Amino acid sequence: MGKIIAGKISDIPPGKMIKISADGKEILIANIDGDYCAMDDSCTHSGSSLSEGSLEGCIVTCGWHGAEFDCKTGKLVKFPAKINDLASYKVTKESDSVFVEV
Repeated sequence: MGKIIAGKISDIPPGKMIKISADGKEILIANIDGDYCAMDDSCTHSGSSLSEGSLEGCIVTCGWHGAEFDCKTGKLVKFPAKINDLASYKVTKESDSVFVEV
């Protein structure tokens, strides 16, 4: 497990999300009113990039088929079929940067 830089705080304003690649993983980083969270970026239903979907509060909605995940925990919130939860990651802020532990 390592700590990597996800970007500058100014790169991820409140209500926005980005995708980064780290250790062979695609990870979504979201800013929820100044609190940062991270989870896997690939939807467990179709493999689509969740960072291309929408963010409302802490809920990320997949742009392909509407699966909803809590970006703080990676847990599935809503979808017609049972699909797997996503891994979540610890996020920290240091100075003007955001880091994620993978």
